[in-house]
Amino acid sequence: MIKVSIIGSGNVAQHLISTFQNLENSSNEIELFQAFARKKESLIHLLPENKIVTNYNALGEADLYIIAVSDDAIATVSDALPFKNRLVVHTSGSMPFSILNNNNRKGVFYPLQTFTKGKAVDFTGIPICLESENGTDYKVLEKVVRAISNKVFAINSEQRKALHVAAVFVNNFTNHLFAVGNEICTENKIPFDILKPLMEETFRKLETLSPKEAQTGPAIRNDQKTIAAHEAFLKDKKQLNLYKTLTQSIQDNGKKL
Repeated sequence: MIKVSIIGSGNVAQHLISTFQNLENSSNEIELFQAFARKKESLIHLLPENKIVTNYNALGEADLYIIAVSDDAIATVSDALPFKNRLVVHTSGSMPFSILNNNNRKGVFYPLQTFTKGKAVDFTGIPICLESENGTDYKVLEKVVRAISNKVFAINSEQRKALHVAAVFVNNFTNHLFAVGNEICTENKIPFDILKPLMEETFRKLETLSPKEAQTGPAIRNDQKTIAAHEAFLKDKKQLNLYKTLTQSIQDNGKKL
């Protein structure tokens, strides 16, 4: 039985707690031992009160401690842990494991997914990127991950930094473009739902094509007449600048084909 303790009460922490708590009901291999939160009330809806601690000194001996807090707080939390030579990992996509205190064995447990409070996710298909200082600890991390996910990747700190930047492009920036499209629809009294089948097909194509191969639209065709009409239509300067920047980027990228 591998005992797991989760430190944190934010988005990632709550999703991990829910996942491990549900797993505990169907597995004899992994136990959600404890969860740390500054206020019990923030986690009481997820697990029994006797599993929640609000003092670092109350953390019992577990096989794995997952620090799921904001990047700025990782070092502070790690420094506050009162024990030594235990396996401590963080969930950040951009921070190296060297940020963790040297008192304990270090690692990374990075779920590559976007998390929103109140929006359940299925961890089974979420890629989880692992890194550790030694092979023995990696095996522990891998066993824990394989209990909740089918996708496990050994990713070092430099690779994870690149992956996190790529994730910002494909998720955060893409979602921002959805928001811009939504604004344009709203301004012109068009229901945003009209665009959803197009959005869905855009992602479906990536199952069989590379992004370059899947690229369509006036920019890749160098359809200057349509591009000029779009630019004339956009009265919002931010939207116009974004349109021009992305059009140029698509055309520059197309020249590399």
